[in-house]
Amino acid sequence: MSFDLREVEAGLAATGFAGHISHFATVGSTSTLALEAAQAGARTGVWVADEQTAGRGRGGHGWHSIAGDGLYVSALVTPPLPITMALWISLATGLAAKQAIQQIAGVDADIRWPNDLLINGKKCGGILVETAVTPAAEARSEAMLRYAVIGMGINLNHKTFPDEIAPIATSLRIENGAPVKREEILIMLLSSLETELHLLANGHGDGLLERVTGASTWVRGKRVHVEESGGYTGITAGLDARGFLLVQGEDGVLHTVLSGGVRERL
Repeated sequence: MSFDLREVEAGLAATGFAGHISHFATVGSTSTLALEAAQAGARTGVWVADEQTAGRGRGGHGWHSIAGDGLYVSALVTPPLPITMALWISLATGLAAKQAIQQIAGVDADIRWPNDLLINGKKCGGILVETAVTPAAEARSEAMLRYAVIGMGINLNHKTFPDEIAPIATSLRIENGAPVKREEILIMLLSSLETELHLLANGHGDGLLERVTGASTWVRGKRVHVEESGGYTGITAGLDARGFLLVQGEDGVLHTVLSGGVRERL
């Protein structure tokens, strides 16, 4: 359960996160700490905890947090992006997490749009991005992102889960049979995340949506049920230009999914 902050700092020495990493044994939520820092004027930072007592996911869902068994981390970033690209931050984080899991644990994770990480159909991780906007200076200008807090939880070394979530949850240790060092996967995750955000901020994110489509079995050709708009069922039909998921509904309508809640319907 021990966490070597010096190892993480050394591994991230060449990134903008170096010198801005805080580790805690127990917190309510790492994202709450990151949001408080952002509102106080911080521009970057990483908050990682052995345990969260009030971790949160998309839609207000909680996150099963066992001390030392998972990676519970939030990163504060301030890339110069229009607020219309906020969703792209979540998608880019999914790609970074997938790469980190593959490189460190040797496991191929699937991305369930927009923010879930699955292995063999079971959830092993989730992403929650919370943003603030800087209003447009002029009527014709575009509102810009003030900051984004990227909360990430990945099940690393859980051997079992509570009965109520065991059928739908897994961990990297369950999947590959070996323990995973939090330090190693955190270093790879943050390094990959910085690369992805750098590409977006410098106008080289044109291929992001294509890469997400290639990295996810959920983006095209999967029969799903979507909870929003009263609920509907259909076949996923790719991403639109903004990164939102399209679903060709059984009602004959091409729906744009705006808020997640996508589940497979066999």
